[in-house]
Amino acid sequence: MDPEKPEPSVLDYLKARLTPWKGPAPEIPPLPADGTAPTPPLPTGDVVETVTRKAPAGPWMDRIGALSLLGVIGFALTAQIMIEPVRRNWKAALALYAVALALLLFFLWKRTWQLPELPQVNEKGYSFKVRRAPLYIGLFLILATFLLFTGGLYNFFNLSGWLLTFVALAVAFWLPDETRFSLWHRLRAWIHHPEWNLSIKPWHVLVLAVVILTIFFRFYRLDEVPGEMFSDHAEKLLDVSDLMNGQYKVFFERNTGREDFQFYLTAAVANRFGTGRTFLSLKLGTALAGLFTLPYIYRLGKEIGSRWVGLFALFLAGVAYWPNVISRVGLRFPLYPLFAAPMLFYLIRGLRRSDRNDFIKAGIALGLALHGYSPSRLLPVVVLVAVGIYLLHRQSQGKRSGALWALVVLVLVSVVVFLPLLRYWSQNPEIFGFRAFSRLATTERAYPGPVGLIFLENLGKSLIMPFWDNNSIWVHSVTGRPALDVITAALYFIGLVLVIVRYIRKRDWVDLFLLVSIPLLMMPSILSLAFPEENPSLNRSGAAYIPIFIIAAIGLESLLASLWARVSSMAGRIAIVGLAAALLGVSANLNYDLVFHQYDEQFMSGAWNTSQIGRVIRGFAESTGDPDHAYVIPYPHWVDTRLVGINAGYPLKDYALWADQLETTVEVDAPKLFIVKPEDQVALEKLRQLYPQAREFLYDSGRDGKDFLIYSVP
Repeated sequence: MDPEKPEPSVLDYLKARLTPWKGPAPEIPPLPADGTAPTPPLPTGDVVETVTRKAPAGPWMDRIGALSLLGVIGFALTAQIMIEPVRRNWKAALALYAVALALLLFFLWKRTWQLPELPQVNEKGYSFKVRRAPLYIGLFLILATFLLFTGGLYNFFNLSGWLLTFVALAVAFWLPDETRFSLWHRLRAWIHHPEWNLSIKPWHVLVLAVVILTIFFRFYRLDEVPGEMFSDHAEKLLDVSDLMNGQYKVFFERNTGREDFQFYLTAAVANRFGTGRTFLSLKLGTALAGLFTLPYIYRLGKEIGSRWVGLFALFLAGVAYWPNVISRVGLRFPLYPLFAAPMLFYLIRGLRRSDRNDFIKAGIALGLALHGYSPSRLLPVVVLVAVGIYLLHRQSQGKRSGALWALVVLVLVSVVVFLPLLRYWSQNPEIFGFRAFSRLATTERAYPGPVGLIFLENLGKSLIMPFWDNNSIWVHSVTGRPALDVITAALYFIGLVLVIVRYIRKRDWVDLFLLVSIPLLMMPSILSLAFPEENPSLNRSGAAYIPIFIIAAIGLESLLASLWARVSSMAGRIAIVGLAAALLGVSANLNYDLVFHQYDEQFMSGAWNTSQIGRVIRGFAESTGDPDHAYVIPYPHWVDTRLVGINAGYPLKDYALWADQLETTVEVDAPKLFIVKPEDQVALEKLRQLYPQAREFLYDSGRDGKDFLIYSVP
């Protein structure tokens, strides 16, 4: 070996093997004849420093090192347990979290806790190439299609124009991937050499198991949890009925106005599964929306972490009570994260890889989001902030003009997808913006205090919502408890610290945006300035659970990787796998209890039992009577009589008959049925006077305060 030439390291040799175009790999010097490793020459100079290498740590040192790292998760879990509603000792929790923080920062400083790295990517490079003819056609069609949507209804002509506009712009901007064979080439190759190669690896089995578990959590007892509708569901099903009767609206104006996506989704579910205009149809559609959010959480976790981060994020979000509950209510809530997840994934990946095609996909997701749930109207701000953060960091050097050009493409594509609603908005700005401005501005109510102070209080409440309190809105949350279970909250705390430290060390824009995206995605709830009591809310902050669960997954993956690096024995590594299984298993069990016990019981104690009244009327109509001679006497703060008709199987019938209208039923020569709240003595006295021969029954609902009287006239 040449003493003047330094010996190549293993890393040098590996780099050379992976980049053969840069020259041949260095030769590995042969071992001496006695089989001992060659001794590198000592450096020349006056002082020679002797380096003594430490012997590998033994099993006891492994255990001590691992146990010291476990102190972080131990203190964090104990702190979060102290915040649970049954304890609520915030001072003790704060002290314990401070200890966990100090330990974690110490281990990071000593490099005994592995700080996760952002994965490297292959950049494609921005292209300014545009096909001009399709671009000019698309720009012309934007204006023409905009005018075709003047009536506020979908029809053959404006749908055709809308589709042609999108196709023209897609052809103008889409860049073919020259590194991949086209579908036609792959199909032709398979025809010539038809072979099926099926490879099932342990990773595939693990992912499949997690997917099956998340499907279980999303659809188990979906017909029972939640078990009753409230007034918003009546409005939704009436809109679905309008749609199924041929009113193909762009914007549904009933009940202060709603975007169109859920109604078309529910109608498709009702027709496909034969569930009709029912609560189950609403819940099936929203449960599917919640389920299809999860693959993009996995992909985003994998993009900015690793496949383990993606899998852990998929698991935690799949079993979690927060996304599960807002997906089960049957309202538009899960449409916010449904489209925000792919938008965030393609936007981040597009910026990291300088890929314009990803910006096109992000634009499609953004445009669709604006057809979903009104909090999505703040997603354009999220896009601008993401690009702005990227442009301010060194990773954008030499690519800023390309990123801005890709942003223009994203905006143009999203405008085309949003075009029908954009036209409606231009014609009916008051109706389109009423719901949002009723919370942001003083449309319905004056600000209850200084607006700046309200904003800061709302911001603080939303940011601590995962750890502290998700408010008291019983229809879509377990009131007065954190938005996350104990395990996930502790992991989220660890992940937050890791991402902050990594940003301080690496200054990568992805980390900063990941942190900033949480309050940005919560902003629809934070901006409830006129009604601050509605903040925080799980539904209007729904998309924020995307970065939250990814950060929690980063915390879990880093914990396990740090332990794995400290333990060399097989027993120790089996214990680490057991720890991972225990943490995930306890998280799943806690969330199961939150959804299927606590939320179920709380919801049913608060909701009125219109399904039971509907079944009584259905039984009457199918036996001695008919659906037209059953009545529900309205009473303040009691059942929505439209829901009674929906539950009875007559979705367009409102069974309300006011007490001062009872005389109109006397001349009807047919069996009659009256449903009365026991406290309504006025209606009861009048019925007893009009129908002294009638029979009166008390229906035992099985729930406190939910019994009702059946007054049957033969």
